[in-house]
Amino acid sequence: MIFDTASMYFRAFYGLPSSMQSPHGEPVNAVRGLLDAMARLVTQYRPDALACAWDNDWRPAWRVDLLPSYKTHRVAGETPVAGPSVVGAGALAATGGLSEESPDGLTHQVPVIREVLHALGIAVIGRDGYEADDVIGSLCHQHEGRTLAVTGDRDLFQLADESTRIIYIGKGVAKHDLVDSAWVMAKYGVPASAYVDFAVLRGDPSDGLPGVKGIGDKSAAQLVDRFSDLEGMLTAASDPSSAMSPSVRSKLAGAVDYLAAAREVVRVVPDLPLPELADGRLLVDRDRIDRARLATLDARWGLGGSLERILTALSISE
Repeated sequence: MIFDTASMYFRAFYGLPSSMQSPHGEPVNAVRGLLDAMARLVTQYRPDALACAWDNDWRPAWRVDLLPSYKTHRVAGETPVAGPSVVGAGALAATGGLSEESPDGLTHQVPVIREVLHALGIAVIGRDGYEADDVIGSLCHQHEGRTLAVTGDRDLFQLADESTRIIYIGKGVAKHDLVDSAWVMAKYGVPASAYVDFAVLRGDPSDGLPGVKGIGDKSAAQLVDRFSDLEGMLTAASDPSSAMSPSVRSKLAGAVDYLAAAREVVRVVPDLPLPELADGRLLVDRDRIDRARLATLDARWGLGGSLERILTALSISE
């Protein structure tokens, strides 16, 4: 089971009251909400290995070079890069010193989350120059066995296949969807293997993807069904004798550069080197749980029942 850590702690921060505080009065809703969500899913699915994917770079330069609008609306401003940092909400990104806009009350919780995860013995995996999505994609492709990826990001639907399922928490952890390719087909009218092309065509304002003007979910699905992929669509668009309507041909012809760039932006990287994997298995050792450190963190931050629940879940899943 792989957790899209930032996706989960952002949702916890917004979904739980800021009155959930440490003994010193700081909000700990993101920390406790993340632990509770993890505990619930680990208890339900009982995975034999866990990993938390981390955004070492939430907006990689190579993706911005391909599509300058990528996540532009999330940029808080320019700040100087000063040494190693925990990258995530409110922390410095490796790209140009830009930081992701972070709400008050969350910034201080991100390093606490990382400390708690390490003390729990859960692998926290990030790669410089890449997003958590790329770590998740690489783990799913390289792990030998079944994989569950927990996220609120629809882009990861592209990973669903015979061995990978997406636990989609867009409607909350309690109401999550277990996404496979058949689920994607029923929801969007395309197989998971074609989800990248579908997403590129329709766009996604939350990621700064404009899409092709005049093409929405229904028409994007129809194009994928009829022409299989973007190459087939563009070939048809350049062929006056094809069955593609003049209107759609014109829309695609005006978006050729965008389509090529956006596909590379949306597609997750499947082959990052992952030393945490040995023979296709995630290196996990529950003996790494540092109970003394957890006790210190609990006393400082007031993790209470959330810490107890994740520890119980980890013992159950053994």
